[in-house]
Amino acid sequence: MSRVCELTGKGPMTGNNVSHANNKTKRRFLPNLNDVTLTSDVLGQSFKFRISAAALRTVDHRGGLDGFMAKAKDSELSAKALKVKKDITKQAASA
Repeated sequence: MSRVCELTGKGPMTGNNVSHANNKTKRRFLPNLNDVTLTSDVLGQSFKFRISAAALRTVDHRGGLDGFMAKAKDSELSAKALKVKKDITKQAASA
């Protein structure tokens, strides 16, 4: 299971542990990923995603999954999230 947010594409970053003696060793900064279930108002359906805490705040700020997907870039979304975005836009256009 990769450590990448399905909605924002946020993944691990690298950096250094720096000791008191100023010795540097490589380390990884992992994103804060959570398994959440988000509901689409347009589709009337729930979807499970593995997203970062920052992405969850953004989803809430933009008014839910539908509002987030309307502004989301296709390059950042996972394949599963792209399919959900396509379904939401298709349903919204027909309604």
